Amino acid sequence: MLECETINSFYGKAHILNDLSFSVGAGAVVSLLGRNGAGKTTTMKSIMQIVKPKTGRVRFLGQEIVGQPTHRVAKMGLGYVPEERRIFTDLTILENLEVGRQPARDGGVEWTNEMVFKIFPNLEERQNNLGKALSGGEQQMLTIARTLMGNPKLLLLDEPSEGIAPVIVEQMATTILKLKAEGVTVLISEQNLHFARIVADRAIIIEGGSMKFDGTFSELDEQPDIRDGYLSV
Repeated sequence: MLECETINSFYGKAHILNDLSFSVGAGAVVSLLGRNGAGKTTTMKSIMQIVKPKTGRVRFLGQEIVGQPTHRVAKMGLGYVPEERRIFTDLTILENLEVGRQPARDGGVEWTNEMVFKIFPNLEERQNNLGKALSGGEQQMLTIARTLMGNPKLLLLDEPSEGIAPVIVEQMATTILKLKAEGVTVLISEQNLHFARIVADRAIIIEGGSMKFDGTFSELDEQPDIRDGYLSV
């Protein structure tokens, strides 16, 4: 579904991604792991064309997307949930969902308010509340829910467990597993190995913008030098 091939991305003269290559298959949940500053968020932004790769290729559903405007990439079926959340704080939950609504895509799930509320019952209980009245965890849920209303075929989640209470982290893990059951393909950026292990089929470790590991968690456990060398605090 998604192929990234030798991506090189920069912020000014700072070389952030170095020949980064990986792929994500349809229906999979893949976790992009690494410490702060490893290049995870830049990878997400490079896929979405928020940051334009200087060299390399990004293909989504077989179509080259490097150089495309971000809004067009989103309309192709890529949904991005940034770490900063960026909900509309002066709109209600229902109004936020309506802002994210897009037409159904061929062969994809058509998300409705009812479907979203089934996954996020907390939001249903507070559907008429303003975004600014929500907790950090609820805002994170709303950001994901709003993105789902765009009927994405691939969901990019940037640090979904960062800065939220442990009980909400558990709910977030359950949410991602429900999305997988609905057939949504997910790429997650994470530092939390335990969280990633619960939800993902595969781990990709990056450090300094380069890939250091790509495989299952069982394979990662067989290489503790890589796991501890790139993921330990």
